[in-house]
Amino acid sequence: MCKVIAIANQKGGVAKTTTTVNLGVGLARRGKRVLLIDGDAQGSLTASLGFSEPDTMECTVATILGKIINEEEITPLEGVIRHEEGIRLLPGNIELSGVEATLVNVMSREFILREYVESMRPHFDYILIDCQPSLGMVTINALVAADSVLIPVQAHFLSAKGLEQLIKTIRKIKKQLNPLLTIEGILMTMVNGRTVFSREIIQLLKDGYGNAVGFFESSIPESVKAAECSALGQSIFRHDPKGKVAAAYESLTKEVLAHE
Repeated sequence: MCKVIAIANQKGGVAKTTTTVNLGVGLARRGKRVLLIDGDAQGSLTASLGFSEPDTMECTVATILGKIINEEEITPLEGVIRHEEGIRLLPGNIELSGVEATLVNVMSREFILREYVESMRPHFDYILIDCQPSLGMVTINALVAADSVLIPVQAHFLSAKGLEQLIKTIRKIKKQLNPLLTIEGILMTMVNGRTVFSREIIQLLKDGYGNAVGFFESSIPESVKAAECSALGQSIFRHDPKGKVAAAYESLTKEVLAHE
């Protein structure tokens, strides 16, 4: 059984990409076959894995979606590239913006990415989709293709405010397009446990959503080391294996595996 997890939040800067990379590598370190899909036109996930010029890549998510829209044949694992830390990547780049506009006029437009994901399930144990910071057509495709949604949330007032809209969208997609979609959990990221304000925001979120959605026990601390990983094209497990962020992502990996 392959599990497909969309990592989504319409607000940027909440560590979606960092979480996708480190959870993916964490699962691979546990012997799982993992595919990461870069569903963001900015190509942040692709760049974070060391492929510094995503816009020059020949085969990306946009290429694959274009072929599905045009009913062209896709070869197994087409466009999927290996990363030295044991994961596979289907890269993304600016061409995805064009696909976003094209999808509006396509029949069964919400199901295009799902067709690709279903073809990949036999090859992987986990597929993680890094969603763009919006609730546009590509993100909706990711939610329709996924089994569950992991929601990274920064311990910040504006992040908390935007969470309500995201959860409404997820529930709407569950009702109308993907009845099996569940919420994997809310993951607090960039947490500064020393500030009273940060603790208050976390408590506010748990009071508001804890019963309906559920939170991971793990939380990701604020760290310069985590930010450095993206520039180096490495996971936190390689860059700072004994640090607090690596320990936090190891803990998150165990929680995700426990949900199997």
